[in-house]
Amino acid sequence: MAQLLIVYHSRTGGSRQMAEAAFEAAHDEIETVLKRAEDAGRQDLLAADGYIFCAPENLAALSGMMKEFFDRCYYPVLGRIEGRPYAQMVCAGSDGENAARQCARIATGWRLKEVQPPLILCTHAQTPEAILAEKAIPEDQLEACRELGLAMGAGLAMGVF
Repeated sequence: MAQLLIVYHSRTGGSRQMAEAAFEAAHDEIETVLKRAEDAGRQDLLAADGYIFCAPENLAALSGMMKEFFDRCYYPVLGRIEGRPYAQMVCAGSDGENAARQCARIATGWRLKEVQPPLILCTHAQTPEAILAEKAIPEDQLEACRELGLAMGAGLAMGVF
């Protein structure tokens, strides 16, 4: 049976909610593993047939903990996961584009296959207080995360990717 790995980092809860929503939908379709970036490693990447990467954008960049996951795992799996499908989700205070670009560049280096454009959810947090506050992602935005998880799970289960 195919396996989907969802790796996420979250400091204020937004990305965690997004990853959990994708997991809820995907695990009905396929074996799905949800891991925090600090707990995920190369064996998780090697065991999975497809991926969802989910992280916040911090200071117009991919969050440090998510970047550390990629740094730690990049070379040990290079050349061993080529062609596997991936999607990504970004929780951003403004636009999220740079974090998505950084993740896509890493995935390109691994020769992964992007199966949909990045899902970027904007919290519009623009003050220090709002940026540091615990996030509550609205239900309609979590539904988009569920749809992504369901699509990845179903696509892997059917062998579409």
